[in-house]
Amino acid sequence: MADAPEEIRTERLLLRRPTADDLDAALEIHADPETNVHNPLGPANPERMARDLRTWRRHWAQHGFGYWAISEAGDRKVIGFGGLRHHVHDGRPALNLYYRFRPSAWGRGYATEMARAALGWATRAQPGRLVVIMTTPDNGPSNRMAHRLDFRFMGTVELDGVQTNVYDWTIPDAGRRPGPGADVSSRRS
Repeated sequence: MADAPEEIRTERLLLRRPTADDLDAALEIHADPETNVHNPLGPANPERMARDLRTWRRHWAQHGFGYWAISEAGDRKVIGFGGLRHHVHDGRPALNLYYRFRPSAWGRGYATEMARAALGWATRAQPGRLVVIMTTPDNGPSNRMAHRLDFRFMGTVELDGVQTNVYDWTIPDAGRRPGPGADVSSRRS
């Protein structure tokens, strides 16, 4: 399995492997009550965010891919975090597709653009893997994005006491139809 590039450039975004220096941006985004309306854990505190960022960075070190720090192309200011990370869903190994953006970045299609880049890489590097999106039923933008990406609605389940819509998509085996990923250019750092 090929590692993800440490940087991926899409038409409008730069996705890069997060560093310890991203903690302030991660906390700003994940502690904002507006970005947590659909998050059952609520806004992050500094300790939880530091732990989460360490977990994301450790995932990169162990697996060669993970959540990216996301900025607009040509601007290094982090506007969000997202990507794919190992997850166990219904007792099966899967990849969780995650994202969180600053409210100032909402409504521009950045989440879909990031997701297509992540799934494009996964289509080449992880054929046959299950990818899941989990979101609350009232999170309209995330539910619509799952449909746009051709994920299959599996139903609503209770996870940690919260009603959660579950969507899945199995990455085609090599040589089969291309996945929902977009063409992106990448560069190893």
